[in-house]
Amino acid sequence: MASNSVLFAGSHNRNEFVAIHNHEEPKSTWRNLDGQVCEICGDEIGKTVEGDLFVACDECGFPVCRPCYEYERREGTQLCPQCKTRYKRLKGSPRVPGDADEEDIDDIEHEFNIEDESENQKHATEAVLNGKLSYGRGPNEDENAELSLVIKGEQTPSSSLHKRVHPFPQPGSQINKDGEGKEKMDDWKILQQGNLVMETDNGHDPEVAMLDESRQPLSRKVAIPSSKLNPYRMVVVARFIIMGLFLQYRVTHPVQDAIGLWLTSVICEIWFAFSWIFDQLPKWLPIQRETYLDRLSIRYEREGEPNKLAPVDVFVTTVDPWKEPPLVTANTVLSILAMDYPVEKISCYVSDDGASLLTFETLSETAEFSRKWVPFCKKFNIEPRAPEMYFTLKVDYLADKVQPTFVKERRVMKREYEEFKVRINGLVAKAREVPVEGWIMQDGTPWPGNNTQDHPGMIQVFLGEGGDFDAEGNELPHLVYVSREKRPAFHHNKRAGAMNALVRVSGVLTNAPFMLNLDCDHYVNNSKAVREAMCFLMDPQAGKRVCFVQFPQRFDGIDKHDRYANRNRVFFDINMKGLDGIQGPMYVGTGCVFRRQALYGHEPPKAVKRPKMESCGCCPCFGRKKKHQKVTKSLVNGVVASLEEVDDESKEQLMSKMNFEHRFGDSSIFVTSTLMEEGGAPPSSSKEALLKEAIHVMSCDYEDRTEWGTELGWIYGSITEDIITGFKLHSRGWRSIYCMPKRSAFKGSAPINLSDRLNQALRWALGSVEIFFSRHNPIWYGFKEGKLKFLQRFAYINTTMYPFTSIIILTYCLLPAICLLTDKFIMSEMSAFSGLLLVALFISFFASGILELRWSGVTVEEWWRNEQFWVIGGISSHLFAVVQGLLKILAGVDTIFTVTFKLFDDKESKELYNFKWTTLLIPPTTVLIINLVGIVAGFTDAMNTGYQALRPLVGKLLFVFWVIAHLYPFLKGLMGRQNRTPTIVVIWSVLLASIFSLVWVRIDPFVMRTRGPDPKDCGINC
Repeated sequence: MASNSVLFAGSHNRNEFVAIHNHEEPKSTWRNLDGQVCEICGDEIGKTVEGDLFVACDECGFPVCRPCYEYERREGTQLCPQCKTRYKRLKGSPRVPGDADEEDIDDIEHEFNIEDESENQKHATEAVLNGKLSYGRGPNEDENAELSLVIKGEQTPSSSLHKRVHPFPQPGSQINKDGEGKEKMDDWKILQQGNLVMETDNGHDPEVAMLDESRQPLSRKVAIPSSKLNPYRMVVVARFIIMGLFLQYRVTHPVQDAIGLWLTSVICEIWFAFSWIFDQLPKWLPIQRETYLDRLSIRYEREGEPNKLAPVDVFVTTVDPWKEPPLVTANTVLSILAMDYPVEKISCYVSDDGASLLTFETLSETAEFSRKWVPFCKKFNIEPRAPEMYFTLKVDYLADKVQPTFVKERRVMKREYEEFKVRINGLVAKAREVPVEGWIMQDGTPWPGNNTQDHPGMIQVFLGEGGDFDAEGNELPHLVYVSREKRPAFHHNKRAGAMNALVRVSGVLTNAPFMLNLDCDHYVNNSKAVREAMCFLMDPQAGKRVCFVQFPQRFDGIDKHDRYANRNRVFFDINMKGLDGIQGPMYVGTGCVFRRQALYGHEPPKAVKRPKMESCGCCPCFGRKKKHQKVTKSLVNGVVASLEEVDDESKEQLMSKMNFEHRFGDSSIFVTSTLMEEGGAPPSSSKEALLKEAIHVMSCDYEDRTEWGTELGWIYGSITEDIITGFKLHSRGWRSIYCMPKRSAFKGSAPINLSDRLNQALRWALGSVEIFFSRHNPIWYGFKEGKLKFLQRFAYINTTMYPFTSIIILTYCLLPAICLLTDKFIMSEMSAFSGLLLVALFISFFASGILELRWSGVTVEEWWRNEQFWVIGGISSHLFAVVQGLLKILAGVDTIFTVTFKLFDDKESKELYNFKWTTLLIPPTTVLIINLVGIVAGFTDAMNTGYQALRPLVGKLLFVFWVIAHLYPFLKGLMGRQNRTPTIVVIWSVLLASIFSLVWVRIDPFVMRTRGPDPKDCGINC
């Protein structure tokens, strides 16, 4: 193996810790931030002339530096961001409109009793009185004025970016006769040593402009134009009213000769109405967002200062190298290592839950190839930075590339990548034949993961800090291979358990305050994606309450017409924008940047309230008596935050008192890392001790008797751990952000053929059913605390309820065929009013859909594909999910997690026509055959009856064609390119359709039976 690192394997209970190879251990670093900082810009607050800490607001003491205070008074709202109290004018501050009502004496006017000695001093004094000093926020208001402070015959230099000034005259000026001259002169000298200077206005100062830009917000909400949103809302309200009138008419006008048929249809329509309301309400307040990456760089990446961008740990999960090809994982890792982010701030952890030697060797090859690929990406600033996708782009790769060596180096790099692919494919071919004695590593050591269900934990640091460089001598990000311990007697909680193991391992080794979660097939399509997320998470004010930033999922390799709605644009571009206007989008499993402290179970910070007057308890004075402070969760969080400032002995005592072991586990190093809100590697005696502790925290029994999976990390209890984890965070009061950059942040692969798509929908629906029957049901969970917003709860309720709509959809799809077979209909004879209501309902349905597409940017084809798959998935995947969920609850039958096949590009589009047998195909096929039989029966009956039967036939045919139109993609996928359908599907479908038709003819349950004379009593001619 070419890497300098080592594979560590071990089991905590068995006292195993084996270093299989020699390695050079990565260095751990401490981040220690001292001093108070401004909550607006992040700079140090500074001190006043007297040496006291600068306090902008006397009411609440909200930490703001003097430049931000001056800027807010001069150009802002003049209010404190926290308590909304108007800022008072402090000593040395120029007057602004609104200060005239204050009764205090202007300290600038009466600071000195001076007689001007020159014309220059006169102009300077006038500028001071009129507030014409620059405090680093921009040029002076009078662009023609040129002011300078003359000291000993010389002009003072202009203000630097980090020093703010108050005006003072020459030291030789006349001093007043009250004996205060010496004290004033000392104050002037102190300020003149670096705190206060006068700025010369010689035009636009680029440094001042840059400082102005850094003070601005890092992001903003972009409101959807009212010309698009208001008509949409009006139509939605109109549709709601029309739907209510229509349902009232349907309920009050039964079909007497088909009561059962009428009642069934009314129940289905009422359910559809409530389902639409639950889906529509969270869309009421959609918003968009915009980020400012240049402001982020100006604020946190200042020239000549250490980079202040927060570190990020990136998690990549894989389990089966045969369903998730190693080349796919390698491209994802390469795109992460080449991100446009400081290399010392990036650490990539790859979780191999299948303990595959193939994945291990693939990462070894990837680490070596990254030494060439990463500098090439950063030198020429290419996009995307996954080599497979970059070299297959059908675009002008010379666009915006002015370096004369680019063409040559690109050819060399493409040849290097082709050789890299050959090596990876060689590893895949070799791994197809498993040796009898198991896999052996290159040095002759048996592979610890030969038994994928019984193996120790493994860690391999492929690229570490300070010892791994690329071809140009630049440092590379961290790359760590992780495979958690597995034993047959333990339940490993599938993907959620693997993610929690990564959280703990990264907390021991690097402990970045933010974590990016990616599937192995989701590569970084936008190298600035993490910077986009930091614009929200590192915002000095609003960012502290953000638990995660979710990016939309985008996919490659989907057929042109998106037959099975794989892009899911309606959800990602409509529903998620609506949720962002409430409490934030849901977590969808990948492409999400988390705040580590939020996953540790902490609640979002609360605004500091104005302190109330308290009495000492010894005299009858006003105010309430001081009470003993109760030990609450917020108090515990405050103690945790202050643990970094106490010595080791006191810290251990506090930790034992608050019983951190019950919460986080019995690893003292990991518990220490959880107390470091700003991140940074925890202290340790050696790197080997850190790696040994990392082996310990991912052992199979570490989570026993802890809160992992119940209150901490990814939550257990559902195979869709993403939904329940996001719901848990929102229930604690956190909010999330939906970030949609112009260039898609991440791209992945989606199921191509019909069978894989249905299996994926089955897994999602089954997870929703599991959440519905768990204690985390959004109908009642967290209702007492009241931290989950009302419309946000509606969205989560709809997420867990939608699989049950499958029963209603299946029933409604069978009604047209029943109407044709029985020559009955679900509605009585239509009057003019009922016909008008029906037409208005259809118009409002299409109008609301069109206006929704207008403000969201979704195309009509994408909307229609979503409607079609709603029916296809409803009568197949969602129906099976409800059945399996009930079996799990009632009979204890466990669900099986299946990994979706990952494909690479359009060359694999032939998979679109590959047919794979699954029982999910039977219900839709049966519904199709029954409706086709109904069409034949309806036409036959109309031909036999005559012209009078054609009019009622039209309504029934429109009904049945509505069903067939929604099932058309399924029918097309069922037939395939060569119109070949598996025999078993045809047999089962025809058999079920025949049985259903025969039973229906025999029972005919929905038609009212009329009683007449008995032929036995009165004969044949009665």
